[in-house]
Amino acid sequence: MDTRKTVITAMTVIVVFGWSAAMAAMGHAAVLAPLAPVLGLTVQQVARALRPPAAPASGRRVAPVPDAGDGAR
Repeated sequence: MDTRKTVITAMTVIVVFGWSAAMAAMGHAAVLAPLAPVLGLTVQQVARALRPPAAPASGRRVAPVPDAGDGAR
């Protein structure tokens, strides 16, 4: 994995969660509550970015099947 990408990702996560912790510590729960989904999405995207890429597909091609709207019967 690219070390630079990992460092930038880690720094971004630290900033986002640090800001959130600071807001919660100062009693700004009303500000923090609407941002909870954003924080969850951040965690999900960071986890996806840190995962190794999936194995390539087999390369076997399959003929497309027309949908009912394409004139299939």
